[in-house]
Amino acid sequence: MKQSMTAVLERNTTFTADFTTEPYEVAWAREARWFVRTLELDGEAPSLHLTTQISPDGLHWCDDGAPEQVSGEPSLLSWPVREFGHWLRLRATLRGGDPKAKVLIYLALKS
Repeated sequence: MKQSMTAVLERNTTFTADFTTEPYEVAWAREARWFVRTLELDGEAPSLHLTTQISPDGLHWCDDGAPEQVSGEPSLLSWPVREFGHWLRLRATLRGGDPKAKVLIYLALKS
């Protein structure tokens, strides 16, 4: 029987600078998918750039090599992650003048 779970990593959190999510241990899962809902995006030409990062130990990180996801307005983005090893997190970069983003971030996993 397959197992599934959705982790809520950020809920209605407002960021004014670059950030990373808390690491999440995913070694048991075969499939992963990010869901990032941008509720508000304010500032001068703001954009939120999202990169999946992977780690063997939850301490040392590298980008997974997949294309960066970009949100320039309130929206819902989703993308799969494959061959991710043991740990996942998101690295987010805010661009534009005095940017501010309010987000919900979910990580959906299946065995």
